[in-house]
Amino acid sequence: MNIDGLKFSIIGGGIGGLAAALALQQRGAQVTVLEQAPALTEMGAGLQISANGMTVLRALNVVGQVPEHGQISHGTVLRDYRRGRIISHIPAPAAGQTYYYHRADLLDLLHSAAVNSGVDIRLGARVEKVVNHPGEAEVVLENGARFRSECAISADGGRSAIRPILNGVENPQFTHQVAWRAMVPWSHRDHSPRASLTMGPGRHVVTYPLRNQSLMNVVAIEERSDWQEEGWRLQGDPNELRQRFADFGGPVRDILADVTQTHVWALFLRPVAKNWQDGRLALLGDAAHPTLPFMAQGACLALEDAWFLARSFEEQPGVTQALAAYEAHRRSRAKRVVDAAGANARNFHLRGPMRLAAQLALMAVGPRLAQKYEWIYSYDATA
Repeated sequence: MNIDGLKFSIIGGGIGGLAAALALQQRGAQVTVLEQAPALTEMGAGLQISANGMTVLRALNVVGQVPEHGQISHGTVLRDYRRGRIISHIPAPAAGQTYYYHRADLLDLLHSAAVNSGVDIRLGARVEKVVNHPGEAEVVLENGARFRSECAISADGGRSAIRPILNGVENPQFTHQVAWRAMVPWSHRDHSPRASLTMGPGRHVVTYPLRNQSLMNVVAIEERSDWQEEGWRLQGDPNELRQRFADFGGPVRDILADVTQTHVWALFLRPVAKNWQDGRLALLGDAAHPTLPFMAQGACLALEDAWFLARSFEEQPGVTQALAAYEAHRRSRAKRVVDAAGANARNFHLRGPMRLAAQLALMAVGPRLAQKYEWIYSYDATA
């Protein structure tokens, strides 16, 4: 269908929402992004964009062949927790380079590209409800403002307020895992620019460089049962972080010693949505398929969604058909990636004899391990 002039309302101004807005606007649509925050800001956090996500960013002209603000990946070192002994090394995927981004930097790139293309971004726009009318969707804000469009897209994250419209009220499942996030200076360190995954019983720590190797992103994940609150912006205590990982030696011990500020993120999980769309309203990114961070694919899946959603509107004869095609194509891919992330959560935290056996296996197959997930990295939503 010709989407020139077609109106879209996108709820959420994160990576997925802005990418979808840009993909649609570049095809001639009129897009309004409704973001509840008063400013497009992100707490200090890193993310990994593998080849499948970079393909979309390049197709959107957000980054060039040598990506702006991206820190190139040189693979991942696998370490044992006690003294930081190197177990194995996973090389960069054959499908193409992975890049590490400070989340704020990638968001700025998407925001600038969206604004330059003509996307209308409204901040402080808290959505109260979405109502379907014949031939259009109406997004109603808490302040009474109303936005009518041919299609509304919910890209408002894993705790989406819009998802229950299509799937009813769902109770998220606590995974009994908690993530600590922090950043420390990299410049004074004599470390390889490779990412590092240090594995221990019931815990692991991931580190990788950001911003031209001036910062180190730190994610420490532990299994816990004493947690009630869902959220990822909760302030944490650096001393408690060090205490909980006190038996980790090697480079990780020195890294955690430098943490002065940290946030705590309890990992709650909802299943891949049963219903992604109803002909006028659709879910995108974490709103449709929240995932655990153990494959670093949350942002990449959202970028894939954004491109394929826009492509579906080009290829299908109407809005209803476009959303049906988008859901049919994306659900199986998203579920498979989400399942892979869940399996890694178990593999990183093995105990006792199983942990030792896994280490021996990693010594032998680590250099070929990236091949196991080549189906993730080689996927091209733009093909």
